Amino acid sequence: MEKQITSHIVKGAILGGISILFSVIIYVFNLYTTQWLSWISYAILIGGIIYGNILFANQNDNNVSFGNIFAHGFKTTAVTIVITVVYTVLALYVLFPDMVDKIIDLSRIEMAKNPKMTDEMIDQAITMTKKLFLPFAIAGAIFGTGFLGAIGSLIGAAVAKKNPVDPFKQDTAQ
Repeated sequence: MEKQITSHIVKGAILGGISILFSVIIYVFNLYTTQWLSWISYAILIGGIIYGNILFANQNDNNVSFGNIFAHGFKTTAVTIVITVVYTVLALYVLFPDMVDKIIDLSRIEMAKNPKMTDEMIDQAITMTKKLFLPFAIAGAIFGTGFLGAIGSLIGAAVAKKNPVDPFKQDTAQ
């Protein structure tokens, strides 16, 4: 019986689902101002990719190279990025349309704490933020998840046990 290897698509979908669930919980309980919760989200993503890489190596009887494992982890990251971007757009326009206003209000409060900023400067910054919110949110999802995924893929590829097979080695004993 042949071993079943879990696809990077399945692993990416699971990580994306966990990320969405975590994000919804943070929004519903108004915890998006709590900074340390974002660290938990990052740890889940990196830990999930590391675990997925180790699982990939084990499912292949550790006959994989660093590059194979890294590629698998980054493909998992790519799937997670797609899911995260789709969720970000849906969350901002369909699921939680008031989220943008809440974030902008928090930004206004933070800017008002700075004595160097006038009301006019704050209004200009808020206007610019409203115009560019979605592109920055999408870019943040892509680059943030991609960067963390690359770190997780590197760590996972480094810690996974490897017994790579040399494709150029010929068995000469016959």
